[in-house]
Amino acid sequence: MTKDWQDEAAYKHFDSLDLSGLAWECLRRNSDYRAYYPQMRDGLKSPAAWGLRFPG
Repeated sequence: MTKDWQDEAAYKHFDSLDLSGLAWECLRRNSDYRAYYPQMRDGLKSPAAWGLRFPG
């Protein structure tokens, strides 16, 4: 993840993202989400708290 948010080349791939891809790019940059993720991974917290849903 680039530190320079003004570097257009670092974000060129955003042009080809679908809605879920764009949502993921934004979510993964959220420090609160990153702190919460280990608990979700271990089954201690629900991804639904972040509005996440998985097909299946």
